[in-house]
Amino acid sequence: MLAMQSVKKIYRTDMIETHALRDFSLQVEPGEFVAVTGPSGSGKTTFLSIAGLLESFDAGRYTLDGQDVSALSDAERSRLRNEKIGFIFQGFNLIPDLNLFDNVDVPLRYRGLAARDRRQRIERALEQVGLASRAKHLPSQLSGGQQQRVAIARALAGRPAFLLADEPTGNLDSLMARQVMDMLGEINAQGMTIVMVTHDPDLARRASRNIQIVDGQVTDFSLYEPAPAVQLVEV
Repeated sequence: MLAMQSVKKIYRTDMIETHALRDFSLQVEPGEFVAVTGPSGSGKTTFLSIAGLLESFDAGRYTLDGQDVSALSDAERSRLRNEKIGFIFQGFNLIPDLNLFDNVDVPLRYRGLAARDRRQRIERALEQVGLASRAKHLPSQLSGGQQQRVAIARALAGRPAFLLADEPTGNLDSLMARQVMDMLGEINAQGMTIVMVTHDPDLARRASRNIQIVDGQVTDFSLYEPAPAVQLVEV
């Protein structure tokens, strides 16, 4: 699904050179739930940006769902990112003036999908995260946990090859964080590949595999038994 081989990323200024990733190698198989951890400045954010095709890299090879992305143009990377990757951000990134249905619809419109296809995808995604009856609500009418579930629905509606989650519970209290992690566990149990960047070791243990990055390199692979999926109940 995702394979990086000896990837290097260097940030340069006039007076300093920062090696963000050093000979970075990682493989994620279809259906895995992988948590990526590490201290601040370890390279997690750079890994996330490269994995999500938001940044290029200086050396190495990155294969996404069987396609080598190393030499793609910006337009080709944008197309592949839109088709293959579902993003879940810490800050939800919902548009406050749009209801839930329209928030999920926004990225689908950019793909030029027919209205009927979009509607089916949106309804299915909102049902999957337990918010089908709230489709006409605004984000301000929801709790933080519910807003994050909308963000997950938005990612799922694009039918990506995998989900890339950046601190998905960072803005939530402990109860809402557990609910979101339960939902991600259920989505993974249905076959979706998930790569989650987190600073919280307890949340990392909810994944089936934990990868630690230190100084731009993978330093540890830890395997866990996947947490049992919890059936979502709409509230």
